[in-house]
Amino acid sequence: MRSVPTEVAVADNARWLAELSDALVEAQQLLFRLDLPSSSRSTAAELYQMIEATRLEVRSLTVSRSFNPRDEKHPKWTNLSPWQIEPWSQKNS
Repeated sequence: MRSVPTEVAVADNARWLAELSDALVEAQQLLFRLDLPSSSRSTAAELYQMIEATRLEVRSLTVSRSFNPRDEKHPKWTNLSPWQIEPWSQKNS
């Protein structure tokens, strides 16, 4: 199994989210253009709102940090145990 460079994965995710967002907008437009009987309009309105909520979630994912990684590096691990006594806190006998 080969590893995919992070830049490629981020670009692929961004492209996929953009396509999904476009499809959701198209679904909303199609739903709006349908000539539905009045008995189906409340169901259509609920569907429209669900599509809108999903579209907003996709937008949130697009701008989230997971798709826009920061340049800062994590500090190096010190290999100290959390329960290890720190030398400066020990008293000399």
